[in-house]
Amino acid sequence: MEVEGLDSLARFAASMSSMGYPIYIMSFKGRDGSYIYGLLAVLKDYYKMYGIPVFYYYRNKSELKGKYLLINLTSKEQVRVEDGIRPGWIHIPIIKLKRSPEFIDL
Repeated sequence: MEVEGLDSLARFAASMSSMGYPIYIMSFKGRDGSYIYGLLAVLKDYYKMYGIPVFYYYRNKSELKGKYLLINLTSKEQVRVEDGIRPGWIHIPIIKLKRSPEFIDL
């Protein structure tokens, strides 16, 4: 499921992280040459679709430079991609894959 922007993906990752889920962003090059950044989440309590994994992703024309997605929610929402972490910020590692997983067709 494509999200509108990196901020939306970061917000979702931060909310999952705050609930204690181990979370990471997968990164790979799409078939069209764009860069895909996304995470897997499981639908819960959604009628008969309980337990179905969903890939939430953001597509960018160029590769994001950095190893972590950093989110700061103290005074206003701030999202950055950097090589290291910062105290007081939520940090989500970006895992670069050589190719798209077989179950994701992008």
